[in-house]
Formats: sequence, C-alpha cells, structure tokens
Amino acid sequence: MRKKKRKRKKKTKQTITRAVTHIRLIEANPGKLEALDQLVAVYLPLCQQYTTLFCEAETSPDKYQETVFKTDLSDRLHRVAIQQAAGIAKSVRTNRANAYQAYLEDVADYAQAKAKAQAEGRMSAFKRREPTWTEWDLPVLRVPVIQANVNVVVVEKSEDSTFDYWLRVSTLDVGNPLRVPVKLASYHKRALEGRTLNASTTLHKRNGVWWLTLSFDEDVPLQTKPDAPTVGVDVGIAHFLTTSTNKEYGSFHGKMARQHKHDREKRRRKAKLRACLEKKGVPKGKLPSTSSETSQRLSRHVKQEINRAVNALVKDHRDARLIYEDLNVASMRFKARVMNSYLYASHLGHIPEQLAWAAAKQGMAAHTVRAAYSSQECPRCHYVDRANRPNQKTFKCLVCGYADQADRKAAQTLAGRWGDRKLAACRSTSEVKALLMTRHEAWKQQNQQRIQDAGPPVQLSFWDPPEMFLESSHE
Repeated sequence: MRKKKRKRKKKTKQTITRAVTHIRLIEANPGKLEALDQLVAVYLPLCQQYTTLFCEAETSPDKYQETVFKTDLSDRLHRVAIQQAAGIAKSVRTNRANAYQAYLEDVADYAQAKAKAQAEGRMSAFKRREPTWTEWDLPVLRVPVIQANVNVVVVEKSEDSTFDYWLRVSTLDVGNPLRVPVKLASYHKRALEGRTLNASTTLHKRNGVWWLTLSFDEDVPLQTKPDAPTVGVDVGIAHFLTTSTNKEYGSFHGKMARQHKHDREKRRRKAKLRACLEKKGVPKGKLPSTSSETSQRLSRHVKQEINRAVNALVKDHRDARLIYEDLNVASMRFKARVMNSYLYASHLGHIPEQLAWAAAKQGMAAHTVRAAYSSQECPRCHYVDRANRPNQKTFKCLVCGYADQADRKAAQTLAGRWGDRKLAACRSTSEVKALLMTRHEAWKQQNQQRIQDAGPPVQLSFWDPPEMFLESSHE
C-alpha cells in the first residue's frame, strides 16, 4: 500500500524573537562577579581562536567542530565558545563573499565599458577608475560577550520577592556555579509579563558593568491579504526610505551630516597626531585613540532615526505588501572618500534588517527582490545604462525619453520585480543585465514603427504618462 502523504497545515503565523535588553546584574556580595570576569578572560581568547580558525578554513564553519585548542573551560563552555565563533565566522565569510562577487562584477563592467570606449575612440574622455580589491581583516573580539544556552546559563524564577530571577552561571570552578540575583525594572516586567523565556541568554560587559539580555518567542498572525497592493521601498542616503507611493521618510542630510563632518575632521586630526607620536617612538598603550564617544552617540542617533522612519512607513502602509531591495552595503563604493565616509556613517545596512523586523512585528508581508540595476533600468523600455541617471535626483532614459524622480522610479521598479521569476532566477548581476537588455530588444521590435515615427527621444512627447504605463506593465 502506498503511504498517504501527510498534509502540512499552511503557516498562518510567523514567529519572531523579542529581546529584553539592558538588565543589569546586581552584585549582591562584594567581588561576587569576579568569577564571571575570570571566566570571560579565558572564554574570549578561546572564542577568538576558533573565530580565526573558521575564517581561515576552506570549509564552511561548523558549530559541531571537534575541539582543537586546550582550555581550562568545561566541555559545555568549550562547545558554547565554538558555536559563538562559528556564527561570527559565518557572518564574516558571507559578507566577504558577497563583497568579492560584487567586485568581480564591477571588474567585468569596467572592462566592458573600457572596450566600448576604445571601439568608439573616446578613451581620452574615459575617466572611470578600475576597481580594486582590498582583502578583509580577520575579526577581532574586543567586547566581552557570552552567547550562552541552558547548558551553561540557567535563569531560575526567584521565590524571594527581593529579586525576580536568579542567574546560575557555570564558571571555571567546576561544580560550584555562580548565582547572581536579577532585579527587573518596570519596563522589563511589562515586556516579560505572561511570556516564557527561551534557551538563549547573552551576557556582555561594558564600562565595567555586566548586562544580561533575555529573549522569548512570539507568534504574530500574518495579516496581509493575498491581493494586497505592493509598495516598493528604495533605500538611500538623501532619504532613508522612498516608496513607490511617492512618500519619503528620514534623511541623513542636514544636522546629522554636519555632525558627521565635524566628527570626521576631529578623528582625522587625532589620527595625524597618533601617527606623529608613533614615529617619535611613543608606546602604543599611550597613543590617543581615534574613536570617540561623540562618534558612538552619532551612530546610535542615526539608527534611531532609521527606526523612526521605518515605523512611520509601516504605519502608513499597514494593508500593503512591502517590497524592498536585497541590499549589500559591503560591496557599495563611491569614487570620493567623503561619499564613502557618508555611506559608512548612514548605516544603510541597518535599514533592511529593521524593515524585516518591523513588518514581522506587525504581521505584514515583506519580501526582498534583486536590487541590481534597479536605479538604472527604464521601466518603459528596460534599457540599462548609468547615463540614464544624470544626477542623484533625476532619471531620464536615453532611448525612450522616460523621465521621473530617481528614487521614486527605483521604488516603482522594485515593486514591479515582485513575482518576476526569470529575474529571481538570475545568479549574478551580469545575468540580470543580460535579461533586461533582452527585454529591451523585444520592446524595440514591438515599438519599432512608433520609434521611427517619433524621431529623436527629445520629441517623444506623445508617450503615455508614467503612471499609466506602470499600471499596465504589472498585469
């Protein structure tokens, strides 16, 4: 007899993990947390060793890797260090691979543009620089962090009303775990009311103080309807978010840009002073640091502004399906150092993560699509060229004359790519460009007679309005 296939229920819920942060560990007895300091003094170097090992290995990081290095830690703590190092190395290697693939595609694009310039005899005006690759440095773990599980850190409910929880932490002294009382603030109590904690626990130390992070899982019902309208979201520096509905949210320009410029000049002066003192033989321990608290505050402020922009976008499009770009900030580069500095300070990589989190928290559907050439592709004829975007604000197609605000056009293009299976099947940006140019050739054949009657693109004044064309192109 044939076994009947088990019918799986359709998932109507999406699980999100909420973190309850900034829980300060209370030192009930003087010197009680010294055992935790002694533990992290052994744990962090071991985690660093495995992180370096995984990053340099040819195979992918394996959190079930057999122990390699000797340590005073217990087998359970040793395994936790391996798992934490594997997660760090996996993230680093993925970002590095994406950046290197983008570099190879930039090299191929540069070679193609150079060959075209040579064929047309305009090498004297060809000022594009050849892409260069800078190898990534190995990650260095500086902040004491222990990403633990129930095997080494257990959160126990307190029977005494003085404290809310007791934290039982395995230490170097086998058989004698450390018990630390945990006192929750009113905010923490509201967040954890009626919740069941999961097995994930994080301990980290900043400015001489140990902090605890607890987490719990929550099922949020998906509220987006299958026929919900799609809203494209473009990410940028001028405006953090620009939607296909012609709305803009947040900006790095203005006050934040001025603060970043001031902080950048300050750090450059400190870097020059550090280099000068280093030449004079001053020990490294006495050299001034190039980092500053002002830079850290500015970074937090930028992320807060991004969070506000994302929350405002989600609030205005509760009944929509969000389509945003699968952004790889690690591979983005500008010719000018100042623009690269602004790119780094704007934290664009935080936007997709926050979009996914905010949408999941509200039960909204949010999807990523390929971002390749979304700012250069013409939505009417699919022609791809950098010259289609003469400046930051304007998009104008060189072939059909289609013109629109650049960010809004990019958001509309992203919305149109939702459900495009052929585009999603492309494995590289070169394949994406080849597909778009194929569609452009098909468009030219269909509109050949119309193009001949119209003449040069400047005279194409009888084309349908962009809104009418975009609506018909999604059918």
